[in-house]
Amino acid sequence: MSRFNARAVSNVVLFITLGLVLGVSVDQKALAESLHDDRGTPIKAMDAERVAAISTFAADTLVALGVSPVGASTFGNEPVPRYLGKSLAETQSLGQRANTNLERLTELNPDLIIGIHRYTEPHARQLEAIAPFLAFDVVSLEDSRRAIEGIATALGQRAEGEALNRSFDARLNEFADAPGEVSAILLAGAGETPFAYYDHFLSAALLEHLNATNAAGASPTPEQTIPFGYTISLEKLLALNPDVIFLFATGSKRAFANNPVWPYLDAVKNGRVFEVGPHWKEGGGPIARRMILDEMAWRLYPEIFDRPELPADIASNPYR
Repeated sequence: MSRFNARAVSNVVLFITLGLVLGVSVDQKALAESLHDDRGTPIKAMDAERVAAISTFAADTLVALGVSPVGASTFGNEPVPRYLGKSLAETQSLGQRANTNLERLTELNPDLIIGIHRYTEPHARQLEAIAPFLAFDVVSLEDSRRAIEGIATALGQRAEGEALNRSFDARLNEFADAPGEVSAILLAGAGETPFAYYDHFLSAALLEHLNATNAAGASPTPEQTIPFGYTISLEKLLALNPDVIFLFATGSKRAFANNPVWPYLDAVKNGRVFEVGPHWKEGGGPIARRMILDEMAWRLYPEIFDRPELPADIASNPYR
């Protein structure tokens, strides 16, 4: 892991740590009684020294709370989430988040397992046989806040979890005067038609806090967090014609970028199409969501906000 990764994570963790000083003495077990994960499991404060994360957001939250997970899953080609740097130097890879290596997980003998609900539900009983198991569906910003508080509570650090959320909300407020009058869209996939994210998806939701418009719009079923987006034709994308396009990382060439319509998009003509790091796709942890917010603010308003310090291998880049 490069020293630059370590520096970037250290800077974000330092900001986060400032929010923890407001913690007060409370009965953590009593407070935990009112919390449940997204499977309905009551969250109880426990002595968990060995915690496994079947998700990026859980590994992120653990690191922000000062805990290095014994195992972590990921997506893409990374063995563990690269943006978390040296904090995961001793963490074992559990493979893809939707296809966890249960044998390796068992060998790690965790005291607690934390995962994404929709990816772990098919294996929930097997996971529960290994260790106490909590699962969260982290799609929206509110999901992120709730999951962070839940994880912190399970570790006996509920006050610290609440402080992490207050710290981020304070950071959001620092951008309240962003000028606006800019539209953007977040796209994933590599096929002929990309996938666009609705307003409630966490990374897209940050656009609103930066006074930007998400060209993809709101979900037609706002009472549900899933689906959190839709496939969009290039003709529809041209009709929306956002000022900025954020492309989620992919290991394949993007077929839609070869569509004859692509060069006519304003974002393409103006050089405002950016490839972003994989942490944008599962940005519910305290470290990722701060990185996304700061980088998004700079890309939307480069004349106003400074470029955040991020290592080259996770920073956004203009798409060519």
